[in-house]
Amino acid sequence: AKVKITELRDKSQAELTQTLDQYKRELLDLKVQQVAGAAAAKSSKIRDMRKNIARVLTVITQQNRDTVRAKYAGKKHIPKDLRAKKTRAMRRALTKYELSRKTERQQKKDIHFGRRQYAIKA
Repeated sequence: AKVKITELRDKSQAELTQTLDQYKRELLDLKVQQVAGAAAAKSSKIRDMRKNIARVLTVITQQNRDTVRAKYAGKKHIPKDLRAKKTRAMRRALTKYELSRKTERQQKKDIHFGRRQYAIKA
Protein backbone atom coordinates (compact mmCIF):
# COMPACT_ATOMS: atom_id res chain seq x y z
CA ALA A 1 0.00 0.00 0.00
CA LYS A 2 2.92 2.31 0.68
CA VAL A 3 4.02 4.09 -2.49
CA LYS A 4 7.73 4.54 -3.19
CA ILE A 5 9.05 8.07 -3.66
CA THR A 6 11.48 6.88 -6.35
CA GLU A 7 8.54 5.61 -8.41
CA LEU A 8 6.78 8.95 -8.03
CA ARG A 9 9.86 10.93 -9.11
CA ASP A 10 9.90 9.11 -12.44
CA LYS A 11 6.35 10.24 -13.24
CA SER A 12 5.37 13.44 -15.04
CA GLN A 13 3.31 16.26 -13.52
CA ALA A 14 0.12 15.07 -15.21
CA GLU A 15 0.59 11.48 -14.00
CA LEU A 16 1.22 12.73 -10.47
CA THR A 17 -2.00 14.76 -10.41
CA GLN A 18 -3.82 11.69 -11.70
CA THR A 19 -2.42 9.47 -8.93
CA LEU A 20 -3.23 12.19 -6.39
CA ASP A 21 -6.88 12.24 -7.50
CA GLN A 22 -6.96 8.44 -7.35
CA TYR A 23 -5.57 8.39 -3.78
CA LYS A 24 -8.03 11.09 -2.69
CA ARG A 25 -10.94 9.04 -4.08
CA GLU A 26 -9.68 5.93 -2.28
CA LEU A 27 -9.36 7.90 0.96
CA LEU A 28 -12.91 9.15 0.58
CA ASP A 29 -14.17 5.58 0.05
CA LEU A 30 -12.27 4.38 3.13
CA LYS A 31 -13.72 7.18 5.27
CA VAL A 32 -17.24 6.34 4.09
CA GLN A 33 -16.62 2.69 5.01
CA GLN A 34 -15.30 3.77 8.42
CA VAL A 35 -18.45 5.79 9.12
CA ALA A 36 -20.53 2.79 8.02
CA GLY A 37 -18.79 0.80 10.77
CA ALA A 38 -16.08 -1.27 9.09
CA ALA A 39 -13.26 -3.10 10.91
CA ALA A 40 -10.37 -1.36 12.65
CA ALA A 41 -8.03 -2.51 9.86
CA LYS A 42 -9.48 0.27 7.71
CA SER A 43 -8.03 2.92 10.04
CA SER A 44 -4.49 1.78 9.21
CA LYS A 45 -5.37 1.90 5.50
CA ILE A 46 -6.70 5.44 5.97
CA ARG A 47 -3.40 6.41 7.58
CA ASP A 48 -1.42 4.84 4.71
CA MET A 49 -3.58 6.63 2.14
CA ARG A 50 -3.07 10.00 3.86
CA LYS A 51 0.70 9.40 3.89
CA ASN A 52 0.64 8.44 0.20
CA ILE A 53 -1.21 11.68 -0.64
CA ALA A 54 1.43 13.60 1.32
CA ARG A 55 4.22 11.86 -0.61
CA VAL A 56 2.66 12.70 -3.97
CA LEU A 57 2.16 16.33 -2.95
CA THR A 58 5.77 16.50 -1.74
CA VAL A 59 7.10 15.24 -5.09
CA ILE A 60 4.85 17.70 -6.99
CA THR A 61 6.14 20.59 -4.86
CA GLN A 62 9.77 19.51 -5.32
CA GLN A 63 9.35 19.30 -9.09
CA ASN A 64 7.73 22.75 -9.22
CA ARG A 65 10.53 24.25 -7.13
CA ASP A 66 13.16 22.61 -9.36
CA THR A 67 11.62 24.08 -12.51
CA VAL A 68 11.44 27.55 -10.95
CA ARG A 69 15.03 27.20 -9.70
CA ALA A 70 16.17 26.29 -13.22
CA LYS A 71 14.27 29.28 -14.62
CA TYR A 72 16.00 31.73 -12.28
CA ALA A 73 19.48 30.15 -12.50
CA GLY A 74 22.09 32.81 -13.23
CA LYS A 75 19.66 35.70 -12.71
CA LYS A 76 20.36 38.54 -10.29
CA HIS A 77 17.21 38.14 -8.19
CA ILE A 78 15.52 34.87 -7.25
CA PRO A 79 12.22 34.38 -5.39
CA LYS A 80 12.48 34.67 -1.61
CA ASP A 81 11.29 31.12 -0.96
CA LEU A 82 14.20 29.77 -3.03
CA ARG A 83 16.87 31.87 -1.30
CA ALA A 84 19.09 30.54 1.48
CA LYS A 85 17.32 30.88 4.82
CA LYS A 86 20.27 31.30 7.25
CA THR A 87 19.48 33.88 9.93
CA ARG A 88 18.34 37.47 9.62
CA ALA A 89 21.71 38.76 10.87
CA MET A 90 23.63 36.54 8.45
CA ARG A 91 21.50 37.69 5.51
CA ARG A 92 22.15 41.33 6.36
CA ALA A 93 25.89 40.94 7.08
CA LEU A 94 28.43 42.44 4.69
CA THR A 95 29.82 40.17 2.00
CA LYS A 96 33.53 39.28 1.95
CA TYR A 97 34.01 41.73 -0.91
CA GLU A 98 32.32 44.55 1.01
CA LEU A 99 34.40 43.80 4.11
CA SER A 100 37.66 43.96 2.15
CA ARG A 101 36.89 47.36 0.58
CA LYS A 102 38.78 50.42 1.85
CA THR A 103 38.14 54.11 1.34
CA GLU A 104 40.67 56.15 -0.60
CA ARG A 105 41.58 57.99 2.61
CA GLN A 106 42.25 54.74 4.46
CA GLN A 107 44.40 53.46 1.58
CA LYS A 108 46.53 56.65 1.74
CA LYS A 109 46.90 56.29 5.52
CA ASP A 110 48.03 52.68 5.11
CA ILE A 111 50.63 53.67 2.50
CA HIS A 112 52.11 56.65 4.40
CA PHE A 113 51.83 55.39 7.95
CA GLY A 114 52.61 51.70 7.81
CA ARG A 115 52.53 49.28 10.70
CA ARG A 116 55.16 50.07 13.35
CA GLN A 117 57.80 47.43 13.94
CA TYR A 118 59.58 47.12 17.27
CA ALA A 119 62.89 45.37 17.91
CA ILE A 120 62.65 42.75 20.64
CA LYS A 121 65.67 42.37 22.92
CA ALA A 122 66.85 38.76 23.14
